[in-house]
Formats: sequence, structure tokens, C-alpha cells
Amino acid sequence: MSIVKDFNDHRTEMNKKIMAQDNLVMKRFFNLDSRTYEDGALPKKTKELLGLVASMVLRCDDYIRYHLGSCYDLGVTKEELFEVFSVANIVGGSICIPHTRRALEYWEALEAQ
Repeated sequence: MSIVKDFNDHRTEMNKKIMAQDNLVMKRFFNLDSRTYEDGALPKKTKELLGLVASMVLRCDDYIRYHLGSCYDLGVTKEELFEVFSVANIVGGSICIPHTRRALEYWEALEAQ
């Protein structure tokens, strides 16, 4: 299986389990998260790129993958992606380099599917 399919399948399965608990706070948080990335004064693509930078600086591989998938679906180019990597590494420092490597690996898996 591919890292993309594995990630998406696991995320879907666990989100279903979380939502099955019928916890109002978690449902509201998930809804807020989804609505934040909708088109508004900033287009969805810009918001996903911002989310990717934040996820890289915070060193969260799950959210890096999530935002990479959304960026890929929105037509982000490899050139745009590397500009995001540049911003994340300037803001976050060299600790972001391993996450950049894994992000590029995931992006290449997205391209290969």
C-alpha cells in the first residue's frame, strides 16, 4: 500500500471513531477546523499553504500530510511547494529539515498515484 492510502485510510477510520463518541466539543472543533479552510477573504489554496507552513513549524507530520493532500488537490505546483518549504524552514529553523524531507516524500507519493 502507498503512504498516501495508508494515511488517508487511518485518518478516516480514526475520525469515524472520534465522531462516534458524540462529544459536542470535538464535533464543534472538527467543524471549526473544516470551516477555517473554506474560501473567504483568503482563497482556500492560500489557507492550505498557511496551514502547511504552520504544521511544518509545529513539526506535526499528520497535519503536514493532511495539508499536502489538500494542496495537491487544489493544484499547488512543486515550485509553490518549495516556497512554502522555504518559509517554514526560515520561520522554524533547521529542526524543520526532517519534516521537509518527509513532506517531499509524501508529495512525490501524491504525484505517483
